[in-house]
Amino acid sequence: MSNKRISLTRYLVEQQRVDGHIPSQLRLLLEVVARACKSISQAVNKGDLGGVLGAASTENVQGEMQKQLDIIANEVLIEANEWGGHLAAMASEEMDSIYVVPNRYPQGEYLLLFDPLDGSSNIDVNVSIGTIFSVLKKPEGSIGVSEQDFLQRGAQQVAAGYCVYGPQTTLVLTVGDGVAMFTLDREQGSFVLTKENVQIPPDTKEFAINMSNMRHWDAPVKRYVDECLIGKEGPRGKDFNMRWVASMVADVHRILTRGGIFMYPWDKREPEKPGKLRLMYEANPMGWLVEQAGGAATNGKQRILDIQPGKLHERVSVILGSKNEVERVTAYHTGL
Repeated sequence: MSNKRISLTRYLVEQQRVDGHIPSQLRLLLEVVARACKSISQAVNKGDLGGVLGAASTENVQGEMQKQLDIIANEVLIEANEWGGHLAAMASEEMDSIYVVPNRYPQGEYLLLFDPLDGSSNIDVNVSIGTIFSVLKKPEGSIGVSEQDFLQRGAQQVAAGYCVYGPQTTLVLTVGDGVAMFTLDREQGSFVLTKENVQIPPDTKEFAINMSNMRHWDAPVKRYVDECLIGKEGPRGKDFNMRWVASMVADVHRILTRGGIFMYPWDKREPEKPGKLRLMYEANPMGWLVEQAGGAATNGKQRILDIQPGKLHERVSVILGSKNEVERVTAYHTGL
């Protein structure tokens, strides 16, 4: 990169005008999402000073107790995106069904999905949390808009990203032409390009998993983690470090920055559920980002982006990160 500061707006304009990767309406949509993330960042940074910490008295569609910031972030994203004319509808991890753009606003051709605040358990203890988003095109010839329009494979995404609210606020984005990172300049109030063509090393010595669930894991996951824990005396011939933030945004950001593997696999606690994380709000956008950076993302048996969703809040097992490690865990599942 040169020393010239490149703003998010300039980066997107060049993706549109110079490289032809995105149309103008998608560019404008991504700028609106970025502005919403700046508003959420401000609320997160104020913490107790803004009176936004602690639990709300409501549950989301998954039956999880919501935090006040979950609700605030969800409202910020809806209010920022509903009037611009770029969207037909939105879907959120925090809402039962889709939110169709009201008739008083023009309807666009895109669908926006988001997890407004990932890592809610970390909100009150001042640990990194974030917003994850995914953009799809509304199917051609579709009259009106319905939940069925959202049930597209992850490979059909036209943009995806996340914003991590940590010591710095960082926006990470792909439009199908690699991965770029932007850091929020608080004095200027704008996102500035700080990394592009992000690449995940194919090999790693770090793994991220919730070890407290070890007794519930399936045999392939336990085999892989056991081999990591044995270290250089075992079949891997090297020592591993374990990292676990309990915020998918923070764990994936670390992997995009320096490599690693993240696993939130199926386990025996709720055997009827294919996994814990949500396919459309978390696994698909993160899976695409990781693939665009040279990594891999599977559910243990198949590529996550090839999974055909059957419902809006579908769950999935997730194994993503450094390509060679993901392929190893997947091979342990498939026996190949």
